[in-house]
Amino acid sequence: MTQNPEKYINPFTDFGFKKLFGTAFNKILLIDFLNQVLGGKEKIEDLTYLNNEALGKTKTDRSAIFDLYCENEKGEKFIVELQNVKQEYFIDRSIFYSTFPIQSQAPKGKGWDYQLKAVYTIGLLNFSFPGTDSQERYLREVMLMDKHSHEIFYEKLTFIYLEIPNFNKYEGELENRYDKWLYVLKNLSKFQERPAKLQEKIFEKLFEEAEIAKLNQEEMKNYDESLKVYRDNQNTLAYAIKESMKEGMQQGMEQGREEGRKEGRQEEKMEIAKMLKKNGVSIELIAKSTGLTQEQIEGLI
Repeated sequence: MTQNPEKYINPFTDFGFKKLFGTAFNKILLIDFLNQVLGGKEKIEDLTYLNNEALGKTKTDRSAIFDLYCENEKGEKFIVELQNVKQEYFIDRSIFYSTFPIQSQAPKGKGWDYQLKAVYTIGLLNFSFPGTDSQERYLREVMLMDKHSHEIFYEKLTFIYLEIPNFNKYEGELENRYDKWLYVLKNLSKFQERPAKLQEKIFEKLFEEAEIAKLNQEEMKNYDESLKVYRDNQNTLAYAIKESMKEGMQQGMEQGREEGRKEGRQEEKMEIAKMLKKNGVSIELIAKSTGLTQEQIEGLI
């Protein structure tokens, strides 16, 4: 069994994420976290955990397995996903998953006016989206929008992505509970004690539930396995980045050598053209012999 020097579990492991947010016993943590992420726009009083496997309507349809799938007291659906590694079609996957709680609202065997409850997808990401602002933004809130007026076209489908590596506030810079949640999620496994700024009861419960010493033998075994998978994925990603950078440097060096050779050949042609021009050879003949343009040859002194 792996020895863990950390005092608190890593919330970016599958075990840690579900230990803190995935049980009815701890749903108060998930409710408070979601309320902060939603900015108070949709106050959640209670949540019900739903079957996290959403099936298609026929045997041939694909299914989706969510990390967490919940419903609040208004019937609104919440998909909460933890994502540690970038995927090529991550956004497509996110959109695809959102279609299941939408379709599930259609009643069977009776008429329906198509009125839908809101669906929220919350992505807790351990990476940054690509783009010019990829290292600056830690919150992306996406809704259907009119491209020309920039007005919200549909308010009942929301995608919220939290890019945790981009949240760089220190403890003294935390302004509200939303900040505190992002801060604790990013740094929980690094703490040895609960920070002074995180003294609210909700964080007291979080730290109690996250304490590794309180895990039973079965939980400890599952956490170790989950931590190994997390570390293996991180190491694989780091190695891929390193190899990609190395390959890029090698290609750059090779390209530089090739450009250097081309530049050398060009200089050699210019020197030959100079000599021929001094000896009275016609510009047309020099151009044919060296491959230089007549303008280049005429400019030679």
